[in-house]
Amino acid sequence: MLPFDKDVLTTGEVAKICNVAPRTVSKWFDTGQLKGYRIPGSKDRRIPVSQLVRFMKEHGIPFDGVAGGKTRILVVDDEAEIVEALGKALSEQANYEVRTALSAFEAGIECERFKPHVLLLDAHLGGAEAKALAGLVHKDDDLQLTKVIAMSGQMTEGQLQSLRTQGFDSYLRKPFAVRQVIEAIEQSTSLVH
Repeated sequence: MLPFDKDVLTTGEVAKICNVAPRTVSKWFDTGQLKGYRIPGSKDRRIPVSQLVRFMKEHGIPFDGVAGGKTRILVVDDEAEIVEALGKALSEQANYEVRTALSAFEAGIECERFKPHVLLLDAHLGGAEAKALAGLVHKDDDLQLTKVIAMSGQMTEGQLQSLRTQGFDSYLRKPFAVRQVIEAIEQSTSLVH
């Protein structure tokens, strides 16, 4: 299980996540394949989460051991009723840990604090703010594993498809059933891209 509240991991924690022996992690570290640092005055190694994610992607290591605990969802929409209803439904029906935001600014702060696994984002939020936020999430080393799902009721199928090139991992067409949202979340968190 990857402790998302931590920025740096021990070789033992990395070994559990990658399903290998701690000495294998030490070897990756010592050969320079896995970047990190040593604690001054000791031989203990530390690996930043962002370096581990990069290493796992490069070497095709599955992220199975990563999603420990409850799946964290951040719902972002400027319509308070949607945010409230979706937040309530997802936490009650799927036992997700859910937080909400009504603006891109609020969402940016929540992303830093909460480190969501999935960001459900209204594609029309504040004009171009949704696309900007999706791009920022993907550039942030601490949010490498966060999947961004666009929500829209006004776009054509072609426009929705084109969102994939703009920082979104997938999309949901409004109106949708809670079951569809849960399926989209499960799909996005179970796949390694």
